Amino acid sequence: MPGFIKELGYKAMLALKKGIVMEPKPRPAVFVGKDAALDLCESISHVGLKKILVVTDKPLMDIGIPQQAIARLSAKGVATAIYDGVKPDPTVSVVDAGIEVLKREACDGVLAIGGGSSIDAAKVMALAAANGLKALDCVGLKKGKLPSLPLFAVPTTAGTGSEVTIVAVISDDETHEKLMVADPKVIPSAAALDPNIMKGLPPQITAATGMDALTHAVESYINTWDTPECLQFGRSATRLVLNNLERACANGEDIAARESMALASYYAGLAFTTCLVGYVHAVSHQLGGHYGVPHGLANAMVLPHVLELMKDSAGERLAELAVYCELGDETEPRDELVRKFIDRIWALNEEIGIPRTTDVIKDEHIEDIVSAALKEGAGYPVPRFLERAECTALVQGLRTAA
Repeated sequence: MPGFIKELGYKAMLALKKGIVMEPKPRPAVFVGKDAALDLCESISHVGLKKILVVTDKPLMDIGIPQQAIARLSAKGVATAIYDGVKPDPTVSVVDAGIEVLKREACDGVLAIGGGSSIDAAKVMALAAANGLKALDCVGLKKGKLPSLPLFAVPTTAGTGSEVTIVAVISDDETHEKLMVADPKVIPSAAALDPNIMKGLPPQITAATGMDALTHAVESYINTWDTPECLQFGRSATRLVLNNLERACANGEDIAARESMALASYYAGLAFTTCLVGYVHAVSHQLGGHYGVPHGLANAMVLPHVLELMKDSAGERLAELAVYCELGDETEPRDELVRKFIDRIWALNEEIGIPRTTDVIKDEHIEDIVSAALKEGAGYPVPRFLERAECTALVQGLRTAA
C-alpha cells in the first residue's frame, strides 16, 4: 500500500480517537512534600471507608514502606487488608488474585503503594471489583459502567505518572502482550507525592524511572495533539527532570531533588494522558514484551534514537524545549537548538548510567518487533509516521555490537 494512503488511514483512525482522549478528565487531589503519604491517609480517614485494600509488592513490604501508611490508617480507625503479590509488568492472573482478596476481605476502597506496576494493578482491581468484572474484562476503552471503588495512590518511584493517568497496563500471562485498560474511572481520587518514600531508591532505578518521566514529557510535547495546558505541563516536567535527575541519582537523600522528580512525573502524566506518547513507547513496549527489559530503561535507551529521527518534523517543539530548559537562546538557529537538546539527552543518559545499546535483541525477532512498533506508533499523534526501513535501522542501532 502506498505510504500516503496508509498515512491517510492512520490519520482517520486518530481523528476518531481524539474526541475520546481529549475529553475533560478528573484529577486527583494531590498531597506534596515530606510525609505527604501520611497526610493522604489522614484524608482517607475522613471519607467514611471501613476497610482499605493496600496493593503493593513484597520488596516494599520487606523494607517497611507500606507499614507506615497502614499504621496511620489503623490509628484513624480504618481497617486494612494487604495484597503484596504485584510483580513488575503485572499479569492478568496477578490482578485477578488481588480482586479475589479485595472481595474476600470486603474492602470498600483501594490504596496503591508502589511503582507503576502496583498502581496500574490497583486501578484495574478497583474498576473490576466495582463492576463485577475480571481483569481481562476491563481491557479496552471504558469497559466499566460503574465508577471504580474509591482509589488512592502513593507512588514510590518518579516515572510512570500512573497516579494521574486514565490508562493501566497489564500483561497476558502466556504471551506477555501488553494489555491496556483505558478509562477515566481509573484515575485515583487522591495521591501523595512523598519524597521521603523515594529516598531509598537505588540510583539505577532512579535513573530509569526518571527517564521514563522525561520520555512522557517530551513525546507528549512534540505530538500533534496539544492544548496550552498540556504544553505547559510537558515543558515544566522536562525542565524539572533535566535539572534534578542527576542530583537524585547521585544523592538519594536529596529531598528537594526527589520532590522535584515526583512533580516532574506527575506533570508528565498530566501531559501524556491527553497528548499521548509516540514511537519511543512503541519500540520500548516490544523490548519489554520480548525480553523483559524494564520499561523505564527501555524508554531511556530508545528516546534519543527517536528524537534523531524526529529532529526535522518536530524541530520547532524541540527548539522550544531547548530554550525553556536554558540549553540555548531563542536567537540561535532552530537546528542548533534542536542539536543541543538531543545532545543533552545523550549526555544525561551517559551521566546516569543508561547504556546506549542492549545485547538482548535477537535477529529473528527484529521483523516482529518492527511490525508491532509501527502498528502501535500509528495509533499515536506523532509528528510523522516512520517508514519500516527507519524503524528497522532504529532497532538494529539498539543492539550491542558482537
